[in-house]
Amino acid sequence: MDAPTGTPDDEPGLPGLKAPTSQSAPYRVLARKYRPTHFGDLIGQEAMVRTLGNAFAAQRIPQAWMLTGVRGVGKTTTARILARGLNYARAGVPDTGPTVDMPELGVHCQAIMESRHMDVLEMDAASHTGIDDVRAIIDGIRYGPVSARYKVYIVDEVHMLSEKAFNAFLKTLEEPPPHAKFVFATTEIRKVPVTILSRCQRFDLRRVEAPVLRTHLARICEAEKVGVEDEALAAIVRAAEGSVRDSLSLLDQAIAHGAGTVSAQGVRDMLGLADRARIVDLFEAVMRGAVPAAFAELRAQYDSGADPAVVMADLAAFTHLVTRLKIVPDAAADPTLSETERLRGAEFAGKLSMRALSRAWQILLKAIPEVQSAPRPLAAAEMALVRLAYAADLPTPDEALRRLRDEAAAGGEGEPRQALPPASPAPVAVVSTPRPVPERIVPPPAQAVNAPPVAAPIAARRPAPTPAPAAEAGPRLARFEDVVALADARRDILMKAALERDVHLVRFEEGRIELRLAAGGRPSLANDLSASLTAWTGRRWVVSLSQEDGAPTLAENSRMASETRRENAAADPFVREALTRFPGAEIVDVRETATDARATAEEEILGDVDAARVEETESDDL
Repeated sequence: MDAPTGTPDDEPGLPGLKAPTSQSAPYRVLARKYRPTHFGDLIGQEAMVRTLGNAFAAQRIPQAWMLTGVRGVGKTTTARILARGLNYARAGVPDTGPTVDMPELGVHCQAIMESRHMDVLEMDAASHTGIDDVRAIIDGIRYGPVSARYKVYIVDEVHMLSEKAFNAFLKTLEEPPPHAKFVFATTEIRKVPVTILSRCQRFDLRRVEAPVLRTHLARICEAEKVGVEDEALAAIVRAAEGSVRDSLSLLDQAIAHGAGTVSAQGVRDMLGLADRARIVDLFEAVMRGAVPAAFAELRAQYDSGADPAVVMADLAAFTHLVTRLKIVPDAAADPTLSETERLRGAEFAGKLSMRALSRAWQILLKAIPEVQSAPRPLAAAEMALVRLAYAADLPTPDEALRRLRDEAAAGGEGEPRQALPPASPAPVAVVSTPRPVPERIVPPPAQAVNAPPVAAPIAARRPAPTPAPAAEAGPRLARFEDVVALADARRDILMKAALERDVHLVRFEEGRIELRLAAGGRPSLANDLSASLTAWTGRRWVVSLSQEDGAPTLAENSRMASETRRENAAADPFVREALTRFPGAEIVDVRETATDARATAEEEILGDVDAARVEETESDDL
């Protein structure tokens, strides 16, 4: 992107970069004046240049290339440079074949760069989409080049071709004559059929990184003898989003706007941007919850010409910056950042929690399209700031629970309440709320969620007889739940699922099981279970089907237990208080957090069951 075309005496790699010598020369925009003329001029595409150089040196030259990337990264320019490299030759010098090393203009270079060479044909597929246009290429490809080494066909915006045009290309593209090469360029690579892509060597041209693009613009300003502020360059680079052509167009416009001088304020006025320092001030006011100050700052930026939607986008960008600085402090070395963003961003990163930053990002991301489509953008932006300020002031779940616990202990206002005991392992009620309200409410342990009533195991109601000594050692199964656990340990997932879902247990003894199959259960389950248990335990097991109702299935027990836990949680005064404090919240799950709470719940349920039985049922999923 450095050299004006037609300057053969320029130094390669940094050629040109000087003002035109002729006062009568017509004005050319910077994007054309500093268009690259050889591979050394390309910036940000080193991987592609290295690949092409190695391919040319090894004479491993494919029949077609596919260049893809966003607008303005140099696809068409690269295609012309590639055509120049394929046909590079100097008068009076022996032919060395295709090369990426082009220290001076060759015999064909000037005509190729000006798109007037007879053997380099350019076609804009956006305006030539039909099969007739492709047939013209196919008919002409039979004839060899007039003067160059290769006949090169450059097809720009190739994704615009019709389906029939693509199909007509297939055979010719796969087996072209040796003298023909194709270079395709597109911004929509997904619209190109895979049958075309598979016949091409693909290069994805990258967005140019901000430091590289900023250095490039600074050198052009120096060559044009234009004074430019660093902050102005940073704003242009941010707005260009990695596109070299966009950055040069913006720089051209900024030079005209500032009458030869590019200032940060001039670029902000030109693009409708807000002052980055004022964006930081607005961010600080909102995150402090100071809504009047935030409104005043937003109005001041609006009066100075800033677009409310752009202000929201800049706030989101600064939120992202603070988050990056919190995670990766080295991100402060980005040269496109102003000193204010660098210092104050690091300060906010140290003070704000990740939860607050994530919440701010979500609100701003939703606010940007709302402001863009609103009939009154300023009012929509103010309402977004209100949401953000009040969300920033919301307590985190642990802070909310601590506040509720303190109020409960102090009696609160109005009717006194019984103080809650100190925290201990307890069930957790997961409460779903609309954003940005915190999504989890964790009630304190005491009386928060009572353990659900669970039917006593069959083995507890019917003591199993003492089995005879087994001939072979094996796992002892004292209850049906042990059978399910053994199937899980043996990784027999189908058997485990069937036992939980399809079995109503009637009787269980060591070596004997009576069961009733649920509707849909497989008829061979009893025989399969008997064979599996015999193999796993080394003892004979008899499994028989019964007509008695039996106990509920384990899946039904688990479902009923879950519903009971939810009902108990909803009835708990502490959870009711939390739901009242957070309108729109609902309980989505209740789960145990410690085995101690589970053991305590079992003791309350089983009542007079001895401690040995409680210990035995400790692994139950309540």
